[in-house]
Amino acid sequence: MKNRVVITGLGVCSPIGVGLSDFTKALKNGNSGIRYYSELEDLKFSCHLGAIPEVSEEKKREYFTELQLRNFKSSSILYGVIAGMDALKDAKISTSKIDDDPLWDLGIIFGTGVSSVEKFRESIHKVDDRKARRLSSNTVQQIMTSGISAYLGGLIGAGNIVTTNSSACSTGTEALLLGYERIKTGKAKQMLCGSTSDHGPYIWAGFDALRITNYRYNDAPEEVPGPLNETAKGFIPGSGAGAYLLESLESAQERGANIYAEVLGGAINNGGQRGKGTMTAPNNKAIVRCIEAALIDSKVNGRDIEYINGHLTATSKDPDEIESWCKALNRNGNNFPFINSLKGAIGHCIGASASIEIVSALVQMKEGFIFQNNNCEPIHPEILKNISIEKIPTQTLYKTFNIMAKASFGFGDVNACVIFKKNK
Repeated sequence: MKNRVVITGLGVCSPIGVGLSDFTKALKNGNSGIRYYSELEDLKFSCHLGAIPEVSEEKKREYFTELQLRNFKSSSILYGVIAGMDALKDAKISTSKIDDDPLWDLGIIFGTGVSSVEKFRESIHKVDDRKARRLSSNTVQQIMTSGISAYLGGLIGAGNIVTTNSSACSTGTEALLLGYERIKTGKAKQMLCGSTSDHGPYIWAGFDALRITNYRYNDAPEEVPGPLNETAKGFIPGSGAGAYLLESLESAQERGANIYAEVLGGAINNGGQRGKGTMTAPNNKAIVRCIEAALIDSKVNGRDIEYINGHLTATSKDPDEIESWCKALNRNGNNFPFINSLKGAIGHCIGASASIEIVSALVQMKEGFIFQNNNCEPIHPEILKNISIEKIPTQTLYKTFNIMAKASFGFGDVNACVIFKKNK
């Protein structure tokens, strides 16, 4: 007998809101977190825009001690800890006291694309300047890839698996599905999952060099064409973290926990960088297979999907993604589900994109609304050949839905798709 798995807690640290309440208000209002940063212009970047969570010094001290913050230079760990601890609190699960046993049935899978770039930079400079012995004692714990899960593990007292996954832009969706499998097979009762990403030039430089960021709106961040837009020529880099507490339905019911949604199933695959798939471009055949596999695993028919939280990056690949959804669901025109993308509001948060977007999807399902697609007009004509314009909200719709799909695709030709059902 396989365990049913539900979501009982959410946490988010995003460019439009730190904390679930502010984030939800921003979603409903169509707020944007995309801003101009003079540092990027000074460094001769093509794109001078970015999206960064606003975290005050006071806010940091709600999660870290003064000792932990000494020589602390990891925005990815900062964002991940805020989102992760908030998800635990939202689920009303207490941490283990320092003298007690660990929480043997609670594990963590919290991913990242690249971690603690600022700390790496500090380390490199000190080593090159023959000052390696002056590195702080917390250098290793910040720069190791598993730093985010290790920090959360210690703060919580998690006693089950505590690890970090990394799968480019699909990291957050992959983390959720890995946690889901662990609970479904009885290896854990509760899993804190999510993903996080650093901010700033040392992680964004590579994308600027690839010329996949939008540099045409440096003087008008509020006008940057978003996903689905015919004139979209690249994304705006972002940062932050999202987190979700997964739990067996039995455990949630025993605790009387608030349930956001049930995870019906999902799928993870790879396009093998074959066909049209490359290191940086998806194999559309693999995307279709991933969505189809997620439907089969969830025992859901394509016609049952009422809403899609898209990956949609404001690049030339947006029409291809829509076509893949049409093929996988066998639906088009006005029969297509409602679809939106958060990247028009928070940019592309790289390793954290999927997790923040999953939080946004679950908030919408719980509260009965579909947020607007920022700056999506004029909608790409190739997209309108496949789906009706009415399925692309340009303002917030207050509408309930029961079954939704979330998919993420990333560098390395990686794909992940998850299906959720509203708790009734």
